Amino acid sequence: MRGVRTYLDWNATAPLRPHARAAMVAALDVAGNPSSPHSEGRRARAIIEDAREKVAELVGARPADVVFTSGATEANNAVLAGGWERILVGATEHDSVLAPARKSGAWLLDIPVDAQGVVRRERLWAALAESAGARALLSLQLANNETGVLHPLAECADLARQHRLAIHSDVVQGAGRVPIDIAALGVDYLSLSAHKIGGPKGSGALVLREGARLPSLLTGGGQERARRAGTENVVGIAGFGAAAEAALGEVRAMERVRLLRDGLEREALAIAGEAIVIGAGADRLPNTSCLAVPGTRAETLVIALDLAGVAVSAGAACSSGKVSASHVLGAMGLSRDVAAAAVRVSLGPTTTERDLWVFLTAWAEAVGKRRSRAVA
Repeated sequence: MRGVRTYLDWNATAPLRPHARAAMVAALDVAGNPSSPHSEGRRARAIIEDAREKVAELVGARPADVVFTSGATEANNAVLAGGWERILVGATEHDSVLAPARKSGAWLLDIPVDAQGVVRRERLWAALAESAGARALLSLQLANNETGVLHPLAECADLARQHRLAIHSDVVQGAGRVPIDIAALGVDYLSLSAHKIGGPKGSGALVLREGARLPSLLTGGGQERARRAGTENVVGIAGFGAAAEAALGEVRAMERVRLLRDGLEREALAIAGEAIVIGAGADRLPNTSCLAVPGTRAETLVIALDLAGVAVSAGAACSSGKVSASHVLGAMGLSRDVAAAAVRVSLGPTTTERDLWVFLTAWAEAVGKRRSRAVA
């Protein structure tokens, strides 16, 4: 049907959930400041605390340990700027971890990954041993945003605890897609973003392990238990809470998404025999596929698919629409030819078999045109 779009870029932003939209619209009608003691203020405060409980439940935390932020980027920056003497980061971390780590002034150690994109345990162990005795932090994402590859986070956190390091994880891509429990993972800090789970853009959270300490993110008021000053984004937080509640209920249903993803990959490889699935040999998120046809340009494929009504990404969608070389794929040791061809397809709970058919039809046409030009 003309004008109908097929959205397969859930890792960039999940569509706003109707439940989250309804919660936000209702919050718009609440006039009170959540710090005010009158009835209107208490109504606004109740919205925030209800959302706090739902976000906490999503990651198995106490509500008191959830600090609302403007997003995972702020949460990541807050942790990385914590005055650490040493910071250990995975080589495939998101830029919102790598950039503040480099800026922190700490002694920075990059932990390499293997060809599948999984952190190399022996290199991590050596770096941990080297950092023992220092005020040090390990920051390791749960799942990579470009490939969907999962790190053995609980195992790595256990190693880090043995050397008395603090542990932070950006879990934004895993939330709502795999079970997350902050205690089971053994980490001290988790970063979340509402728009990855069907909430509004511009709302997120930093979740602390019980007893974990962190300097105030912002000062000038007593909000968020004096950990982040400023009047809270009541509307955004309301939508975040509603999205977290819905996402938690969908984790068990992600096997359907995995089956769709696996079918998409089989058909995409059948259409383009030279295509590869990056990270296919590792445990991955059930919704993510990073496909590459050597000799193509990712931006060309993205444009061709977009013109056919299909939205996908070339790597991370965090650079104002710019397409540049992926440090993630480079860290995995992939050639420039393969890295330049990588397209990320990410599914969601409402993705249908028809969506995949539309994608595969457009994929076949885009790859076929490339072959025709090569023959000519």
